[in-house]
Amino acid sequence: MLRNRKWWIVLGALSLMMLLAGCSPNTPAVTTSAMSDSGSWWTRNVVYWFSLMLDKFADFFGGSYGLSILLLTIIVRTLILPLMIKQYKNTKAMQALQPEMKKVREKFKDDPKQQQAEMMKLYQTHQVNPLAGCLPLIVQMPIFIALYNSIYKNVEIREHTFLGLQLGLSPHDGQWYYYVVPVVAAITTLVQSLMMAQQQTMVGPMKGLMYIFPVMIFVMAINFPVALPLYWIYSNIYTITQNYFMYRKSPKTVVVEETPKPKPNSKGKGKGARVK
Repeated sequence: MLRNRKWWIVLGALSLMMLLAGCSPNTPAVTTSAMSDSGSWWTRNVVYWFSLMLDKFADFFGGSYGLSILLLTIIVRTLILPLMIKQYKNTKAMQALQPEMKKVREKFKDDPKQQQAEMMKLYQTHQVNPLAGCLPLIVQMPIFIALYNSIYKNVEIREHTFLGLQLGLSPHDGQWYYYVVPVVAAITTLVQSLMMAQQQTMVGPMKGLMYIFPVMIFVMAINFPVALPLYWIYSNIYTITQNYFMYRKSPKTVVVEETPKPKPNSKGKGKGARVK
C-alpha cells in the first residue's frame, strides 16, 4: 500500500507538470513591482518573491537571467540537500530491512491488515519512513510552479536572450536550435536515472519509468518556455554531481520482484518433476 502511495505522488506530480505544459500565457507580462499589487494571493506572496530574486541575481550577473536561474537552482537545491541526505539514509535503512520485511509478508500473507500493522511497527522500531523518498519531489513542486509563473509574468525574463535563446519562447515558437535545450534536459534526466540504476537493479514498473521519464521531460520541455528546461538542466547537473559523491562508495543493491512459488502438479510433485 505504501508503495502504491509513492506511485500516486509521482504520477500526481507528473500530471501537474503535463497540465502546466498545456497552459498558454493568457496574462500579459508585467514588471516585478506590479506583481506585488496583484489581486492574486499566489502572485503577490509567492511568484513576486521568485521574480524579485531572479531580478536581483540578474543584476548581479550584469543582466543575465540565464545565470540568474543557475544561481537560484544552486540555492534551492542546496537548501533541500539535507532532505536528499535524509532520503539517502532512509533508502539504505529500508534496504537493510528487506529480509525482515520479507519475513513479515510471508508470515501474514493471508492477513493484509495485520501485515500492514506489523510493517508499520517495523518502520517505527527502525525509525524509517517508506514515503521519505517523495518529500524532495513534493518540496520542489511549488518552486517549479512559482518559477513557471514568474517567467510568464515577468516581462524582463520573457524577453531576455541567453546563449542566443529567448527565455520566454518555447522550441515550437523559436528556431530549430531551440530544441537543443529539451534534448539536453532529457539526456541529463536519463543520466541521472542511470546513475540510480547503478545503485539499484530496478525491475518492473520502476525500470520502465526510468526510460519513460526522460521522454516525458522532452515532451514537456518542447512546450515550456526555454527557461524551464534550462532550470531542469541545471537541477539535473546538480543532482548528478550530488549522486556521484553520495553513491560512489555505496554497494549496489539488487531489487527484485517477488515471484510466486511454483505450485505442485496434480501428482503432488514440484514444477521440475516429470509427469508420466
